[in-house]
Amino acid sequence: MTIHWCGTGLSAIPGLSRLIEDGQEVVVWNRTVDKAREAVGHLTDDIRAFDPDALAEAVAPGDVVVSMLPADWHVRLAELAIDKGAHFVSSSYIAPEMRALDERAKAAGVALVNEVGLDPGIDHLMAHWLVADYRKSRAFDPKNAISFTSYCGGVPKHTNAFRYKFSWSPLGVLKALRSPSRSIRAFSVLEVDRPWDAIRSYAAPLPTPESFEVYPNRDSLPFMQDYGFDPAWPVRDFVRGTLRLNGWAEAWADVFDEIETLTGPEGDARLKQMSDQFWADHAYGPGEPDRVVLCVALKAERDGTPVYHKTYTLDAVGDDRGSAMARLVSTTVAQAITSVLDRRIKPGVSAAPSDPALVDKWMKGVDTQAQHLQVVDHLG
Repeated sequence: MTIHWCGTGLSAIPGLSRLIEDGQEVVVWNRTVDKAREAVGHLTDDIRAFDPDALAEAVAPGDVVVSMLPADWHVRLAELAIDKGAHFVSSSYIAPEMRALDERAKAAGVALVNEVGLDPGIDHLMAHWLVADYRKSRAFDPKNAISFTSYCGGVPKHTNAFRYKFSWSPLGVLKALRSPSRSIRAFSVLEVDRPWDAIRSYAAPLPTPESFEVYPNRDSLPFMQDYGFDPAWPVRDFVRGTLRLNGWAEAWADVFDEIETLTGPEGDARLKQMSDQFWADHAYGPGEPDRVVLCVALKAERDGTPVYHKTYTLDAVGDDRGSAMARLVSTTVAQAITSVLDRRIKPGVSAAPSDPALVDKWMKGVDTQAQHLQVVDHLG
């Protein structure tokens, strides 16, 4: 079986290295062959110019098509995979158009696996582990009030005045700042039009406790079902959000003010201009270490008293193996590919697995990529 890895951006190398070192047959496809050779030529000679027709000609039944390309390619490549009887893997969120391919994928007997990077991806694994751990604990009671938080962020290892650095195009970050979010706070749905209207302080339970700024991201509510929450559970808080260094909101205040005014094609053009400037001014330099912090917590309360409270924490920094972001995203993608080839993931559209055996296996792989990975029991 052949793995067709499409896209060789900054997050590709660790995952590709793992697959090739494991003896997997990998073909690398990239829109610019020279850039791909520069990035991964030391790993493989089989690098081809990305073209959907050429890819379709090369894909055989049972192969795996991996999309590390921009999101607008994912559905097209997933459809190509279905037509060829091949599987598909992407680290991105499951779009409605991808979800709509579920029946076709099942009929073809192929898996379309998404949300298997860092966030989404590793955060899902942590959430599944916590919910399973809570359900089998003595504290479990369907009447307990549940609070769930998941905060993730890529931040500079060495703080700068801007309180942030970019490891890829800033345009995605800027567009996300224009997106509304939904979460649950104090038993009620909280709808926020702009992230900066909901920034809070968060004390991360790392070995050396540290506080960050956090805010809700996207629509958190569907993930209650994805994580196995019973609809009858009283949910006090439920939020999946973004984590930033303290001082980020103040450093970005002018950015927020301008984004608020941008509309239409002219606004999109200005966003692109801002993105280009940020990439020039605030991109990571060669060898400059990044940092990733991820904290997923589940707390259950009975009559106002905590009876279960654990946080799964991760802290990783860039090193000679690559950036923390690249290692965590692409290594988890590689684990998804291996699980698909081992037929450990069922046909159809799915996200990071909830199966305890796979969760444990994948988290062991994550442990090799993070400087710190721990479950903190706040109740002793």
